[in-house]
Amino acid sequence: MNKNKSVLKRIKTNDRNRLYNKAYKSAIKTLIKRFVIALKDADSKSETTIILLNNLMSLAYKKIDKAVKRKVLHSNNGARKKAMLARLLKNKIIEK
Repeated sequence: MNKNKSVLKRIKTNDRNRLYNKAYKSAIKTLIKRFVIALKDADSKSETTIILLNNLMSLAYKKIDKAVKRKVLHSNNGARKKAMLARLLKNKIIEK
């Protein structure tokens, strides 16, 4: 391994950024899983269920948008995740 100062700094920076990115991606996956579980458990077409699902989707959207803004996710990847969430919610509402 090179002992150059800039190389050592890049290694340190890359390790730090990898941990930040991992935390963001993990949080996004967790929020998506929470949304999907709530969607599967939602049986009634009640107003409170729809509000709960919209709140969970909003939290996931917020985290995805922040990850895209901070270049953790590519913008197309973020858009694809958001479209998937919207499609799941739409199909669940139509199904009822």
